[in-house]
Amino acid sequence: MTPLTLYNSLTRSLELFQPADPANVRIYSCGPTVYHYAHIGNLRAYLFTDTLGRVLTWKGHGLTHVINITDVGHLTSDADAGDDKMEAAAKASGRDIWAVAAHYTQAFKANLKDLNVRDPARFPLATDHVPGMIAFGEAIADKHCYRLPDGLYFDTSTVPDYGRLAGTRDEGPTEGRIDTVAGKRHAADFAIWRTSAPGENRQMEWDSPWGRGAPGWHLECSVMSRQYLGDHFDIHTGGIDHREIHHPNEIAQNQAIGGTADTGASLWMHNNFLVDRTGKMSKSSGETLTLPTLVARGFHPLAYRLMCLQAHYRSELEFSWDNLVAAQTRLKRLVQTVAALRVRGDAKGAASASPYAERLDAALSDDLNTPKALPILDELLADKKVGPADRLAALADFDAVLGLNLLDLSREDLRVRPADARIDEAGIAARLADRREARAAKDFPRSDTIRDELAALGVEVMDGDPLGWDWKVTV
Repeated sequence: MTPLTLYNSLTRSLELFQPADPANVRIYSCGPTVYHYAHIGNLRAYLFTDTLGRVLTWKGHGLTHVINITDVGHLTSDADAGDDKMEAAAKASGRDIWAVAAHYTQAFKANLKDLNVRDPARFPLATDHVPGMIAFGEAIADKHCYRLPDGLYFDTSTVPDYGRLAGTRDEGPTEGRIDTVAGKRHAADFAIWRTSAPGENRQMEWDSPWGRGAPGWHLECSVMSRQYLGDHFDIHTGGIDHREIHHPNEIAQNQAIGGTADTGASLWMHNNFLVDRTGKMSKSSGETLTLPTLVARGFHPLAYRLMCLQAHYRSELEFSWDNLVAAQTRLKRLVQTVAALRVRGDAKGAASASPYAERLDAALSDDLNTPKALPILDELLADKKVGPADRLAALADFDAVLGLNLLDLSREDLRVRPADARIDEAGIAARLADRREARAAKDFPRSDTIRDELAALGVEVMDGDPLGWDWKVTV
């Protein structure tokens, strides 16, 4: 197979991937803060890491992948001001904070399943690791931390090359995003432990050497990655926003506990943003675009997966309904082509499909270049020199790494009705049969009436559709 090269955010360069143990590649991915439903921009990060893991598995590596669940410690700002997001969500909803965390954790896992994202080896909870966080803080406190009235803070001047990952030397400072806390020695210093203020009523707090309170957000990932993957592991992933503050702070903690300049991971990889020009993707807008929102509008979750695969993970990807419609149409074409190949499965071909697997490997070995891999899939399915059975067999390689589930998806699976549709599929089929009878009898007024009735129910009849689909849901 082609050697795998991946982009390392730490060096800002492509590097040949050389795992410490090819039989067990170890990856840590920053998981969600479970105070709300994940928006579709959040989910792009896990489609990226799933593609990474799938490529590694396909290339023959063993894999241990950990995605943490942040259920405490993440504040409403990037650094050390504001309320804990979990506490704020529980207060706003009037619910028990543990129930809030459990609900949104299950919703997140359901999103991953719908997107055909493989389960990691572990989904560790931050709240299960607070004793380890306290022990970590005690181990580094004397050399690397100082006390303030509101907690224990990490002195970033005590570790080498702080902020290198963020590119502070050649891409401009990031400190403007960090809130000022009275008494900090340096603007970039961050909380290891936040001591509860007198009279503060928190649902999640623990006793510590620095008073009763809760851990800082950055601490959990250093503790859990080291516990499950070791002091040094292969790849750490996250969204590009983590590159600026959260991951540099993790690196600082790793250097402090290890007593070396080691960052804790060989490669630091980041996916770029999903950009929404409508402004509805942010949780703060009150109109969050979630995966269930897309399904409620009639889109199959794998259409969103395909939309993300059409852009390189390090490129910005613009979300629009038109882009999603195009992705769903492309997915339908693929499903229809696969169905046709099954019908002609006994036909013989004169050429081998093996060059397609080689080209797929070359594309994905180039820093997971899925936009380059997708046209190769199109070529494979259209290549009449390769027999249908051979094309279907080769499709298994594409399914393994792209996760589109093309060998299992059916035309019916992609008929996702809007949540407010007032007719089921059996009803749609019956009305379409009535309409075909009317058209055959040249009763066009009746045909038009049935079409209009279906449109009022959220179903668009697709006369003359080149894909051969009888209807689709409206957006």
